[in-house]
Amino acid sequence: MTKSESELIYPEDSYKIVGCAYEVFNSIGPGHLEKTYEKALAVKFKKEGIRFQEQVYVPVIYEGQNVGKNFFDFLIDNKIVVELKCGENFTRSHFQQVQKYLAAKKLKLAILLTFKKDGVKTQRVLNNFSNQN
Repeated sequence: MTKSESELIYPEDSYKIVGCAYEVFNSIGPGHLEKTYEKALAVKFKKEGIRFQEQVYVPVIYEGQNVGKNFFDFLIDNKIVVELKCGENFTRSHFQQVQKYLAAKKLKLAILLTFKKDGVKTQRVLNNFSNQN
C-alpha cells in the first residue's frame, strides 16, 4: 500500500462501493434512468452485505427552522454518502450538492457515481466544511 492509499478515508469501503457500481453497469448496460441504477445498486449492496440506507432525508435549516428538504441516494454504513448521476460528466452543482450533504450530516466522505454511455465515472468528495467529525 502506498502512502497516499493509506491516507485515503475509508479506502476499502470506497473500493467495494465503486466495484458494485461497475458490476451493475456491466450487467445492465448504459442508457437507463438514474432510479434504475439506484435500484440495481441497492440489490447489489444487499447481495454484498453492505449496510446502507436509501433516500436519506437532509433538512435545510435556516435560523433554527426547517425551510426545506433534500434526499441523497445512499448512506453506506452511516459514514459515506453515495450520490448517483447519469451523464458524461459531473458538474459544479453535483459537487456542491454532496458538500451540503456532508456538512449537514457531519460526514467526511461522499462518492459521486455517474453512469455514462461507456462506463462508470467516480469521484471521491471530502467534507471541506469545519464541522467534520
